[in-house]
Amino acid sequence: MKYIFFPIRFIWRVWFYLLMVVSVLLMAPFLLILTSDEKYYPAFWKVVRTWAFFLIYGMGFRLKVEKEQEIDRNKSYMFCANHASFLDPWVLIAMSKNPIVFVGKKELVKFPVFGFFYKKVVIMVDRSDAESRRKVYEQAHSRLKNGTSVAIFPEGLVPDENVVLAPFKNGAFSLAIEHQIPIVPQVYYDGKRLFSWDFFKGSPGTFRVKQCSFIETENLVQEDKKKLKEQTYSVIYNELINDELYMKDTNRLNNE
Repeated sequence: MKYIFFPIRFIWRVWFYLLMVVSVLLMAPFLLILTSDEKYYPAFWKVVRTWAFFLIYGMGFRLKVEKEQEIDRNKSYMFCANHASFLDPWVLIAMSKNPIVFVGKKELVKFPVFGFFYKKVVIMVDRSDAESRRKVYEQAHSRLKNGTSVAIFPEGLVPDENVVLAPFKNGAFSLAIEHQIPIVPQVYYDGKRLFSWDFFKGSPGTFRVKQCSFIETENLVQEDKKKLKEQTYSVIYNELINDELYMKDTNRLNNE
């Protein structure tokens, strides 16, 4: 029975990429200007937030957001969230009025049109290259000193769908301690169910998000990095494992 819906889901997925390509082509003149100099980044962020809402709602999704704590418009943060869907970065963008710069995978540069602007505004990392990882720290330091927040999906990958939450990498926590900025744990419950990397899976629906209480880093030193990482992991993991819909999807037989 499920195979009957494959063509519909395929067309729906294609619609997402059409929305992306057409919208970025329409915005290209403005994006070229706003990505030409870092001083335009706050204005660029407003455009990208509008774009994020357009993509999310254009695909038939709705956001249901719970916030245990609100961000301060005048502070920098380290946003950390679980990663199960290509929709996740757009959700994070839509949720924050504060400008955020992402640390993202180099591979996404290959996307037509989108990749051109992606490489201009995202701190790209090749995780197999030590030199690339070092440069990420340098670029992130520069952005944080200018008052921008940073977002990292600390799993460093999109895990297999039967994994609740993959182990975290160290980068986000080293940066947060060095700059004494709070960790903002965000939990995305519905990415793998509604819009996973499986092209023949998913449907419109409500995308639930929880912004958990911030984890402070004031007075922490690099030796506290492991403890901070474990604390952040525990917050997100416990939210996911106690969510019935998330776990039902995660534990499905053959993920079907």
